[in-house]
Amino acid sequence: MNPTPALALGRADGPAECTHTDTVATFFRALADPTRLKLMEFILGGERTSADCVAHAGISQPRVSVHLSCLVDCGYVTARRDGKKLRYSIGDPRVADLVVLARALAADNAAALACCPRISPAPRPHPRQR
Repeated sequence: MNPTPALALGRADGPAECTHTDTVATFFRALADPTRLKLMEFILGGERTSADCVAHAGISQPRVSVHLSCLVDCGYVTARRDGKKLRYSIGDPRVADLVVLARALAADNAAALACCPRISPAPRPHPRQR
């Protein structure tokens, strides 16, 4: 069986295969989390420490660490050690352009996004999870 038709449709025939469509979907999924997006926008303002990010996000240090690790693993953010601190900065300036464009598109389409029955707002974390 030829896997080309499935790949052309953006589906992987097995767990070892990853198509371009899968990669792009993962790219956006990493930014789809409100906390990660909030941290990204904060880091766009300049290099930030973990403590800066915790104060800005208003959630626990372990939760912020999980989100920052995701952003680093995905290549959106870089981390450098400065003594005992980790300092985070944008890994690729194109990410800044993407976030600005996404904000503009979301603002222009706010009414449609609010009424979209297929995509619901992200659930808010329970206060005990903070």
